[in-house]
Amino acid sequence: MLLLLLGSPSSAGRNRCLDAAEACTADARCQRLRTEYVAQCLGRAAVGGCPQARCRRALRRFFARGPPALTHALLFCSCVNAACAERRRQTFVPACAFSGPGPAPPSCLAPLDACEHSRVCRPRLLAFQASCAPAPSAPDGCLQDQAPRCLRAFAGLVGTAITPNYVDNASARVAPWCDCGASGNRREECEAFRGLFTRNRCLDGAIQAFDGGWPVILQDQLDVHQDPENSLLQVSSTDGLLVRSSLLPMLPVLALQPLL
Repeated sequence: MLLLLLGSPSSAGRNRCLDAAEACTADARCQRLRTEYVAQCLGRAAVGGCPQARCRRALRRFFARGPPALTHALLFCSCVNAACAERRRQTFVPACAFSGPGPAPPSCLAPLDACEHSRVCRPRLLAFQASCAPAPSAPDGCLQDQAPRCLRAFAGLVGTAITPNYVDNASARVAPWCDCGASGNRREECEAFRGLFTRNRCLDGAIQAFDGGWPVILQDQLDVHQDPENSLLQVSSTDGLLVRSSLLPMLPVLALQPLL
């Protein structure tokens, strides 16, 4: 099942997504958690349809409990061809976790509203906004040490009502599975929300910068003693999130700095 998702090593060449998959397979904790979400998101689909809630819960556990170096390597691995990019897009089972029951994506207002009323999703979205927000005063529009925090916050959204993913196999563009074609008089709000992913230079730069540290990421895969205080998101016993108060301004979800 995992080979169907990730391809076979014989066809990999210098496919970093397969390198990441092999590194995860070699790590017992990463492999156990990945097998769990594959079983929930793909294995059960053949007999009773997609159990989306269980699938997303297993994905949240994967990112919360798996070695960050390996979980992030799977999520942000770089690709140089369409076949690799399609395998990357399929890694987290978009048919169950990312898309929906209909063939067309819903208005982005639907996942946004669901997220705002979710104790799991809302703090993660706020953390993503704070961590990936452009900084107009910075020379390149983003803070110097922003990229790692931005990527951790982005990974925290996988398995929520928003669950972003790569939108195609021809680029590294990411977005939730939604559009703003039928948002009525809330079109501006809808576009602002989708723009958090599609018009965010700090998120784009963080994903691109991840590639530069690739060898170190795989070398550090066995470092399981990471200081939890260095992590932006920490999971509570109820699968909610405790987000640092300094990153959560008392503002509505869409009270954003201008996107650059």
